[in-house]
Amino acid sequence: MSTLFIGLGHMGAPMAVLHARTFPTVVFDLSDEAVARVVGDGAATAVDDPAAAAPDVDTVILMLPTSRHVESILRGESGLFARLPEGALVIDMGSSEPESTRALAAEAAERAIDYVDAPVSGGVPKAVSGELAIMVGGGADAVARAMPHLEVLGSSIQHVGPAGAGDAAKALNNLVSASNIAVASEALSMAARFGIDPAVMTDVLNAATGRSQATELKFPRYILTGTFDSGFAYDLMLKDMTIAMGLSEGLETPVVRAAFERLRTGRTSLGDVPDHTEIGRLYGLGDRPTSDRPTSDRPTSDNEKEISA
Repeated sequence: MSTLFIGLGHMGAPMAVLHARTFPTVVFDLSDEAVARVVGDGAATAVDDPAAAAPDVDTVILMLPTSRHVESILRGESGLFARLPEGALVIDMGSSEPESTRALAAEAAERAIDYVDAPVSGGVPKAVSGELAIMVGGGADAVARAMPHLEVLGSSIQHVGPAGAGDAAKALNNLVSASNIAVASEALSMAARFGIDPAVMTDVLNAATGRSQATELKFPRYILTGTFDSGFAYDLMLKDMTIAMGLSEGLETPVVRAAFERLRTGRTSLGDVPDHTEIGRLYGLGDRPTSDRPTSDRPTSDNEKEISA
């Protein structure tokens, strides 16, 4: 028996390569080029039809952009739920909606299939090195079964609660992450008006209590340089923020709500496929024409850029 890994975008590809070095792994993606790259980089083998391969696998790892993609590949007569053997394990490592995950976990249980949500954070560098932060939701037994697979991919793995809890934690993390970028961008724009260079102000923040992962990594590497090429799409960040805000009903959340609304309404000014670090552009930081930015020669998966911030 082997693991079926579906979704070979910027994050999924290096994760699949790492996984195949430890476990027998077959891979699938709508992009033939993405599949060829992963197979060429490691020990994985390709499958043309995941449903046909399902009876011969005991574990499925999904790295897909949205819950709709996850639901479409699992449900229906030709879906994996109908094809996987009893006792199989499904690990959804994308950023899915908590309520959808709960429903899928319940359906899986009816078929004697274990289901775990295990979204990741850390970006492409951590996916390549196997040092992702992984937030895990699911029953204790299912999580224990998933742990050997997760340990190959991450260095910080936390079981945060029942089915859907991992997805909720991931969305909340990205809500904070994006809000950090917005707050720091506002501070740097104020500093610039007073005559302080944004790079200097970034150094001040990083030497003092205002520092965050955004000021330490994203501003020096992606925002102030104007490259905006972290690999995590603005729209996926906005999707995660929307999921997180859906958890706020009945609570007072004026700070993150203001950040969310600013980033939501500012989206239209950023072009077709902005990187999430282009939040800085909303404040005039590192801005330059799109045609001047470097482009990657890496094939983009048709399963989209499911990278985690």
